[in-house]
Amino acid sequence: MMSAQQMMKVFVTRRIPQEGMKILQKAGMCNLSVWDSDEPVPRAELLKGVAGAHGILCLLSDKIDTEVLDAAGPNLKVISTLSVGFDHLAIDEIKKRGIRVGYTPDVLTDATAELTVALLLATARRLPEGVEEVKNGGWSTWKPLWLCGYGLSGSTVGVIGLGRIGLAIARRLKPFGVKRLLYTGRQPKPQAQEVDGEYVPLDTLLSESDFVVVSCSLTPDTQGLCDKTFFSKMKKTSIFINTSRGAVVNQEDLFEALSSGQIAAAGLDVTTPEPLPTDHPLLTLKNCVVLPHIGSATYSTRGVMSALTANNLLAGLTGSEMPSELKL
Repeated sequence: MMSAQQMMKVFVTRRIPQEGMKILQKAGMCNLSVWDSDEPVPRAELLKGVAGAHGILCLLSDKIDTEVLDAAGPNLKVISTLSVGFDHLAIDEIKKRGIRVGYTPDVLTDATAELTVALLLATARRLPEGVEEVKNGGWSTWKPLWLCGYGLSGSTVGVIGLGRIGLAIARRLKPFGVKRLLYTGRQPKPQAQEVDGEYVPLDTLLSESDFVVVSCSLTPDTQGLCDKTFFSKMKKTSIFINTSRGAVVNQEDLFEALSSGQIAAAGLDVTTPEPLPTDHPLLTLKNCVVLPHIGSATYSTRGVMSALTANNLLAGLTGSEMPSELKL
């Protein structure tokens, strides 16, 4: 066992699944300080908690900016986030200070791709509306055009960002009988061949797709990408799906597109802010399905994410190779 002097201080910003906590406790090198709640740590407590820390284990709801890094001080060696996204981290500043970053790609790809397909189908086939009609007595008799939606068979699907998750979504959609799979991004991807993906300009993708699926990461280039101009190029019968980050979408413009019939429907697993206020205009629309950011929410995925985050953190503390390090 290490003496108390040698123990490294680690601040954990939330209760995390047991798998990760057990790994940290067993390691016997961490002086663990945990914000022991299911709710996010208040900013003041975060700044207090990280003081003198060698490692920080955080979530995507924690903004790790210059102020937090300053509050932590010169001991800080590693930040390990329980997420694949890292738009909540001040990457340039972290890099400048030589702090290592661990994250959780790959392990949540399947769960997120499954949820994206579920959301697409639920939106296109109007499942939440259907459930509601059954409960409120709106279901009278069988009617030929009642609750009709749009199918995937023979359709064109456009994926914006054919990375790990985008490709996993495409793989799952193909067997539904999708006729063409278009994608857009910084450059063509060799792995697109596997799904017969066609690399096209964004305008082409928007005007030809029956389903537009956003699975890119949030960067200055993609911030507010889905705006009035974007939606105006889509078909009136098309469905918009976003499981990436809320800030990729201009929500006022999306509301306008949905309420004016510019596009048929939208399904979102991410919003700005999160949680979305219950009186938000988007929530008044029947043709908008909003989920509470549950892309990776399966018991096994969250357990594996937790363990990976813990192992990334320990590797950062000991200066060894991380199972999943973000290359800065």
